[in-house]
Amino acid sequence: MKKHKLAERVGQIAPFQVMAILARAKELASQGEDVIHLEIGEPDFVAVEGVADAGVLAIQQGKTGYTSATGLPELKCAISDYYRTRYQVEVSPERIIVTPGASGALLLMASLMVNPAEDVLMPDPCYPCNRHFLIQAGAKAKLVETDACNGFEMDLGALADNWSDSTAGLWLASPSNPTGAVLSKAYISEAWEKVRELGGHLLVDEIYQGLVYEGEDYSALSIDDDIFVINSFSKYFAMTGWRLGWLVVPEWAIEGATKLAQNLYISAPSVSQHAAVRAFSPDVLAECEVRRQTMNARRLILLEGLQEIGLPVVAPAHGAFYVYVDVSGVTQDAMAWCLALLEKEKVALTPGADFGIKDAHKYVRFAYTCDGPRLQEALARITRFMVS
Repeated sequence: MKKHKLAERVGQIAPFQVMAILARAKELASQGEDVIHLEIGEPDFVAVEGVADAGVLAIQQGKTGYTSATGLPELKCAISDYYRTRYQVEVSPERIIVTPGASGALLLMASLMVNPAEDVLMPDPCYPCNRHFLIQAGAKAKLVETDACNGFEMDLGALADNWSDSTAGLWLASPSNPTGAVLSKAYISEAWEKVRELGGHLLVDEIYQGLVYEGEDYSALSIDDDIFVINSFSKYFAMTGWRLGWLVVPEWAIEGATKLAQNLYISAPSVSQHAAVRAFSPDVLAECEVRRQTMNARRLILLEGLQEIGLPVVAPAHGAFYVYVDVSGVTQDAMAWCLALLEKEKVALTPGADFGIKDAHKYVRFAYTCDGPRLQEALARITRFMVS
């Protein structure tokens, strides 16, 4: 009898270490323990009521069939208007490809722009799924080492040294997961200039766009129309389970992206798309801004609290809802430390090994996705754990 084997690509994808943390946290919670979840990148907000109501109305009106593969026309127009009014950037609706979550956009991007056996440069640390989508395309990520001393920004002066004949492009993220750092417009402009000279493409992951607390909230699309940009309704609009994102492509890539979208996923969820049109209404955007201010208040609580207990934040956490913390002063094994903290004090965090290779054992990501009193309680528990 023939022995069944999984495809080789499965073995190339590392499991999330945080999943072991999450599984144990859920087990403890089921036993009645009070677990504070700072490990998963999902805020304690849900979609604004007006958006949810629009989704319900779409179901009631039977708007549940397939849409165009590239998205509902009125949603594409709403996104285009949003870029113009908020970021003063003209993006034609035809360039916007609506996808099943930002994950769908990443899969589409990998399939669109990267050939088998090619590689894409990414900073170490970065969001791991970005690397894994390349594996699905028969390609790979080439992680470029960065340092905490410069906020984990890739050294653009050494970009050409890391580039090879097999390199297809550079993928960046701003604001960043896991560090919360925001790349300046000047940095993105320089990156694009160098990538263009090297003959590659540039993708900027803007999934956390809008959640910027210090520095400029802008889009890389304001720099050049040939830059690719990914975005999502999951973070700023708190629509995680609605599974809706988008990819902005240059005009020359519209036909190819459309063909791939038709074959990869047919269309993004129709109910989610109808609901998302409502997300750009003034009242919904006003509520999203109130939530951004709430997230900033939580950020400041965490930054101040971590400083007080001697856990240094190693990147300027100016956006998203993460801080990246150096725990090497208390442990040389971040994963073991996170597991012990969970068992003893019921606080769940994400170890740095999920995001990169270099010095990953030194770092832990905190997600400030619960309210201020819970963050204060988490800090008190961590302090007690460190003292004991």
